[in-house]
Amino acid sequence: MRVSLCLAFAAFAAAQPAPLLQQVEELQKELSQQRQLIQELKETRRLQAEKSESMADKITKLQETDLGLGGALDSAWLCLCGALVMFMHAGFAMLETGCCRAKNASNVLMKNLVNVCCGTLGWWSIGWALAYGEQNGNGFIGTDGFFGFGFYTRDKASGVITPVECTADGCQSTMLSWFFQWAFCTAGATIVSGAVAERVKSPTYAAFAFLMTSFIYPMVVASTWGGGWLASLFGVGYMDFAGSGVVHLTGGISGLVGTTILGARTGRFTNPEEFECHNLPLVVLGTFALWFGWYGFNPGSTLTMKSGSDGALAAQVAMNTTLAAATGGITVFLLRYVIMHKYDVGALCNGILAGLVSITAGCGNMESGSAVATGLIGGFVYQAASMLLQALKIDDPVDASPVHGFCGAWGIIAAGLFDWGRGIDHYHGWSGFGCMEKDDGGCQTGIGGTAIGVQFIMVLAIVAWAGTLSGIGFFLLKITGVLRYGTHVEEVGIDSHHHSPPKAYALEPKSLSPSKVYSTMTSETQPSTV
Repeated sequence: MRVSLCLAFAAFAAAQPAPLLQQVEELQKELSQQRQLIQELKETRRLQAEKSESMADKITKLQETDLGLGGALDSAWLCLCGALVMFMHAGFAMLETGCCRAKNASNVLMKNLVNVCCGTLGWWSIGWALAYGEQNGNGFIGTDGFFGFGFYTRDKASGVITPVECTADGCQSTMLSWFFQWAFCTAGATIVSGAVAERVKSPTYAAFAFLMTSFIYPMVVASTWGGGWLASLFGVGYMDFAGSGVVHLTGGISGLVGTTILGARTGRFTNPEEFECHNLPLVVLGTFALWFGWYGFNPGSTLTMKSGSDGALAAQVAMNTTLAAATGGITVFLLRYVIMHKYDVGALCNGILAGLVSITAGCGNMESGSAVATGLIGGFVYQAASMLLQALKIDDPVDASPVHGFCGAWGIIAAGLFDWGRGIDHYHGWSGFGCMEKDDGGCQTGIGGTAIGVQFIMVLAIVAWAGTLSGIGFFLLKITGVLRYGTHVEEVGIDSHHHSPPKAYALEPKSLSPSKVYSTMTSETQPSTV
């Protein structure tokens, strides 16, 4: 049957005309070409899909590399700046020692060292967690991160540690932030050391330093840098770029309360000439060390260094810092000359520090001319505050509260008054070179006055919190009798009574017996033999 059908079809095809056969062949060729084209299109699409996946992978890897590089730059920047801030402790130690009497030099130096050590333990155990822990919406206090827990993630099965997870928000480890903010915390506590120098008991001050770094200062940070209630007050929030209020006002007001409760050094206002600086070279070296460290304190507060705009802002901050320091120093120097008709090197040093403290809040949101004005007014604020304490017979051996407390308060207000937004209609604040924006991207308007109001509220809040807590702490220590050395110890010097060796300096040569003098003289006249 099949054979007969094939024969019939062949006979039929042979009987057809030639053009029809050619059409069939051409259709077959076209069909083959179309099949080949379809196959080629499929292959092209497959390659395109592979390339697309490969490109996506490459983009992802590039993004991860970029985030990692940014994290590395941030880490290098903040580690360097944190080390500069830590070096400020050398400046504090030299300045405070030089301002006090030689018979208490060892005690002052020891107190500065103990402050850093106890402050470090307070910040690690409790302080960091209260300052930067998760607040869970309370706006006042952190709740996690005690004793360094949760700083990194650990795989339960393998124990492998992941120190940092890079996201679009950044690539900084918690340890990095802990280190940088630790330097600020211990610096704030050291301010109190200068205000209560030469009569506070060392173990007592160590206990207060722990309280300061573990509770008083961290609570101020939680309300501000930690994202607490002051950060969004009235929809504008506070402005304190590097800590005129958070660090300096907190330390300054605590020192003022402490020295008021502690009382003046014995004989301070009856024989004032006995309480002059015993070593001006140390005071000057300490001032230069503090000024140098301030370039970690202020520019480092950009908290990042991975773009050109970050570098430009850090440079603007450094310039403002320099101008305010120089202006504050010259202002106080001239004021003191007008008052005394003599050059006062110590006043020049404190004037420089007054300018530095004054610019610390607004160094990132004002122009250079405003920085000069801030330092100028800061010099007047310091001089007036110093004279006020003298009139009230409040004994602050290094003028810590006028420099850090009063000028810190002025610095917060200056950050609002001199913000480089257009007039008082626009406000820059934390936005740096740009204005505070609306949700749609335009500049917010009519918020300058509100911002200044927030700055005043910040001053009052810090004074109330730090002043009250420090007052309670010092008062309890006083009534228990463990706050202050006795009159005899103050008269003979803390070094000779409680330290070994009993004095910090050994400038005079040791006395020799007559026989040793003769032996030395004869040995010097004898020819040497080899």
